[in-house]
Amino acid sequence: MWLATVRPDGRPHLTPIWFVWLDDRFWICTSEQAVKTRNARHDPRVMLSLESADQPAVAVGEVTIHAPPYPAPVVAAFEAKFSWDISALDDDEGPYDSLWEVTVARWLMGGSG
Repeated sequence: MWLATVRPDGRPHLTPIWFVWLDDRFWICTSEQAVKTRNARHDPRVMLSLESADQPAVAVGEVTIHAPPYPAPVVAAFEAKFSWDISALDDDEGPYDSLWEVTVARWLMGGSG
């Protein structure tokens, strides 16, 4: 999906990112040092867009950031969807030490994740 955060100076930051949909929430795992994480710590409001021309979905939400250890059902969901153990902090690409829980405030287009 595409994730939009807001930089401290008000400029948007748009990036593609993997996610899972669990318990009516988007879950995103990334680095604590990522620009998007710094942005979300400053302003937790985000927009999310699933890329589907046939059934677009755009949501407005708010982020809660979790540090490890992560909830077991979320770890299992990432493993099932991507064969990715988000709890492994020694990943070759660096630590994924920031788990986002995004609660959807409203859907602008589409329905559910």
